[in-house]
Amino acid sequence: MIAILKTISFPLGQIVATPAALKALEQAGQLPAEFLQRHSQGDWGDICNEDWQLNDQSLEQGMRILSAYHLNSGVQIWIITEADRSATTILLPEDY
Repeated sequence: MIAILKTISFPLGQIVATPAALKALEQAGQLPAEFLQRHSQGDWGDICNEDWQLNDQSLEQGMRILSAYHLNSGVQIWIITEADRSATTILLPEDY
């Protein structure tokens, strides 16, 4: 199987993170940039196929985009870019 890398890029707007997400990233020894890059390139992470397709449609229709990733520690983070692309938030699911 050949993996196709997307070169999608969309505005992330102001990037913010919840304190809990920043703490989880620090504890895992990982940086937010790693996940923001994946998110902005269309790698939506650990979401179901239906949500993956919805994100792809959201790019064209200007809707909210949600990615989910697991840190090295096993903790899941979400990255949400608002529909108007004014802001992108890194958070834990329980922060939502």
